[in-house]
Amino acid sequence: MTDIPTVSEKYNGEIGEVVLGKGDYRAGNAKGMPFLSFENPLKRRPMIAGEVLDDITDYPKLAADMFDGREKDPVEWALMWKQLGADMICLRLISTDPGRENTSPEDSAALVKRISEKTGLPIMVCGCGVPEKDIETLTAVSNAVRDSRLILSKVDESDYKRLSTVAMANNHLVLAFSNLDINLAKQMNILLTDFGVQKSDIMMDPLMAALGMGLDYSYSVNERIRLAALNGDRMLQVPMICDCTSAWSVSDATNDDDPSMGDPLHRVTWWEVMTAMSALMSGADIVIMRGPGAMDMVKVYAEELTGAI
Repeated sequence: MTDIPTVSEKYNGEIGEVVLGKGDYRAGNAKGMPFLSFENPLKRRPMIAGEVLDDITDYPKLAADMFDGREKDPVEWALMWKQLGADMICLRLISTDPGRENTSPEDSAALVKRISEKTGLPIMVCGCGVPEKDIETLTAVSNAVRDSRLILSKVDESDYKRLSTVAMANNHLVLAFSNLDINLAKQMNILLTDFGVQKSDIMMDPLMAALGMGLDYSYSVNERIRLAALNGDRMLQVPMICDCTSAWSVSDATNDDDPSMGDPLHRVTWWEVMTAMSALMSGADIVIMRGPGAMDMVKVYAEELTGAI
């Protein structure tokens, strides 16, 4: 009888581990490609972050209707995500934008602190996209929440020193953004570590494109990053975060003009599931999600594939 040859790869590297929250949540530490138990014996399901906004003015009604009015209060919204089974919260402080409500750094910091205290979950904190205001806001947030390790988002090659300094001062993590470029992803980690940030305080965001918006390219970049890390590239041995809420920006996913396309909520839920599962299959350690139904499916699938149940 012919022996079946082994198909497992032998890697000489592994993904670093990051500690989140109050030390009770961890991500990373993979020793092989995702969901291949014969290569990667670690039965750790990737984490799922539920999205929360502090201003829902432009938030899709289709998504808002899923939260029973609790989306109007960010603290209640975050608590609902915890009750639904999310592992962490991704808080977007978009109201701090000077073109919106121009919420003060102090008020934003107080909000993050309340969510941290009420949920006990790790939090990834995102600014409004206005660099100067984001530094002010995230500095206040970092100073206010010192008993839980936050992920401060985000730094890029043009401006990484200010936020990195803030994160290091209070033992938080930084999210290094690279726009679908494996070389830039590596360069960001080199810049951060040269500046003094420990690799255990860095997470990568290589930019996750949704299904129908370049998902195949994102998958390829993620996979190349993970394989390079496992094959010994120390500067890529950092856990990855993929934001899968971009699925809600695909017109075919949410369009309700054509009845033949079916229920838009059902459609966008599956759209987000496919985007998130692709992210996980290609190496993501944390995915950010908008829909509770999509989150639940991804959690179940990931637990089954990981063997964590």
